[in-house]
Amino acid sequence: MNPAAEPELTPRRVAAFIFMVFGMFMAILDIQIVSASLAEIQAGLGASSDEISWVQTAYLVAEVIMIPLSGLLGRMMSTRYLFAISAAGFTLSSFLCATSSTINEMILWRAVQGFIGGGMIPSVFAAAFTIFPPNKRNIVSPIIGLVATLAPTVGPTVGGYLSHALSWHWLFLVNVPAGIAVTIGVLTLVDFDEPDWSLFKTFDWLGLVALAGFLGGMEFVLEEGPGNDWFQDEAVAILFIVMVVGGIATFWRSFTRKNPVVDFSAFGDVNFAVGSVFSFTMGIGLYGMVYLYPVYLGQIRGYDSLMIGETVFVSGLAMFVTAPIAGILSSKLDLRLMLLAGFLGFGISSWMLTGLTADWDFHELLWPQVLRGVALMMCMVPINNLALGTLPPQKMKNASGLYNLTRNLGGAVGLAMINQMLTDRQALHAARLSEAVSWSNPEALSQLDMLAANITSRGFDGQTGALKQLVGRVTQQAAVMSFVDVFLVIGGLFATLAFLALTMRPPSSRAGAGGGH
Repeated sequence: MNPAAEPELTPRRVAAFIFMVFGMFMAILDIQIVSASLAEIQAGLGASSDEISWVQTAYLVAEVIMIPLSGLLGRMMSTRYLFAISAAGFTLSSFLCATSSTINEMILWRAVQGFIGGGMIPSVFAAAFTIFPPNKRNIVSPIIGLVATLAPTVGPTVGGYLSHALSWHWLFLVNVPAGIAVTIGVLTLVDFDEPDWSLFKTFDWLGLVALAGFLGGMEFVLEEGPGNDWFQDEAVAILFIVMVVGGIATFWRSFTRKNPVVDFSAFGDVNFAVGSVFSFTMGIGLYGMVYLYPVYLGQIRGYDSLMIGETVFVSGLAMFVTAPIAGILSSKLDLRLMLLAGFLGFGISSWMLTGLTADWDFHELLWPQVLRGVALMMCMVPINNLALGTLPPQKMKNASGLYNLTRNLGGAVGLAMINQMLTDRQALHAARLSEAVSWSNPEALSQLDMLAANITSRGFDGQTGALKQLVGRVTQQAAVMSFVDVFLVIGGLFATLAFLALTMRPPSSRAGAGGGH
C-alpha cells in the first residue's frame, strides 16, 4: 500500500479490527482478572503466600518483554500471522492454566500466556492508526482507549464473579471459546499488510536476550522489591544487575544495528515522546487505583472477592458511558485541552479520596470512582491521537509497542512505589499514633476502660482483650492514613503533569495513513 495514500476502509477490515480489539481485551483483562481471586487459587493449588503472587508476576514479566518485541515480529510475520499465533497460543495457555494441578504449572503457563498475549496489544493500536483514515479516529480511538482502560478496571469484578459463582478455573476457561473465535476471525479477515520473512535472517538474537534481561529484570525488581526489602533480598539484587546490564546492551544494540529488536527512533517525534510520558503516568494511575481499591476493601473493610468486584465496577461503567462522548468531543475540541481536563479530573478524583476513613464503602467511594472513570476516557482518547497521530505508518508498529510498554512500565513502577509508600507510611503513622495512645492520655485510658468493661461483661479477660482491640484500632487507622497519603501523591502527580499537554501539537486531520509527518 502506498504510504501516502488514504487507507481503504472496507467492511472486512472493520470486522477484522473488531476481532483484534476483542483479542486485546482478553490479553489486558487477564492481567487483573486473578487479582481478586488469588486466595481461591492459592487454596485450590495448595500454594504458599509467597508463591501465589507469582500467578500475577509471571504474566506481567513475560508480557512486558513481548510488547516492544511485537513491532519487529509484526513487520516480519505480518499482523495477520502474529495476531493469529498470539490468539491461538493465548487460548491454549489459558486452558493449561485452568487444568494446572500445582503452583509451578500455573506459574509456567501464566508466563506463556502473558508472553504470547502481549503480541496482541500493540498490534491493535498499530492497526487503528494505519487502516483507519484520520477523520475516523474519533470513532476508533475511544474503542481502543476504552478497552485498554476498561479491561484492567473490570478485571477484579469479572474475576470475583467467576470464582465466586463457578470456580477459579473459569478465570481461564472463559478465554477458550473467545480465543478460538478471535483466531479464526483474524486468519479469515485480516489483510492489512504482508510478511517480510527476510527480516528473520538478520534477527538480533543477542538483542532479544538483552531485552528479556532488561525488562524481565526490571519487572521482577519492581514487583518483588517492596515486599522483600529491596537489595537485602539476594534474588532482587541479582536481577537488578541483570536489568542494568541488559538495559545497556539493549540500547547499544538498538542504536548500532540496522534492524534492531527495538527501534527507539519514534522518540524523536516530540508528540510521541511527551505522549509516552503521559502513557507512563496513566499506567501509574490506572493500575495503581485498580490495585488500591481492592486492597482497601479487603484489608480494611473485610470484603470478599465478589463484594470487591461489585464495588469497583462503577469506574468501568463510567468509562463505558463516557467513551462515545469522548469520541465526539475529540473531533470538536483541542485535544490538548481535553487531555489537560482529563488529567485534572483524575487528580481531583484522587484528592476526593483523601477524606477516607475505615468506614467508607460503596456510597462514599461512588463519586470518586465515577469521576475517575470519566477522566480516564477523557485522557486516553487524546493521548492516543496525539502520541501516535503524527507518526509515519512505517514507524507505527514499533512505536505502538513502545507506547504500550510505557503504560505497563508506569503500572509496574507505580505499584512498587505504592507498596513501598503504604509500608513506610503505615509504620510512621502507627509509631505516631502509638505515642499519642499512651498511659498518660486520659482519652486513651477512657477508651480502654470502656472496651474492657464491654469484654468483661461477656465473660472474657477484659484488660487483655481491650489492649488487643486498641492495638487493632491503631493499626487499622495507620493503614487508612497511609492510603490517604498515596491518594494525595497520585492526585498531585496528575494535576502537576496536566499542563504538559500544552507542549504537544495537534495531528493534522488531513494527514495520510498513519497521521502524516
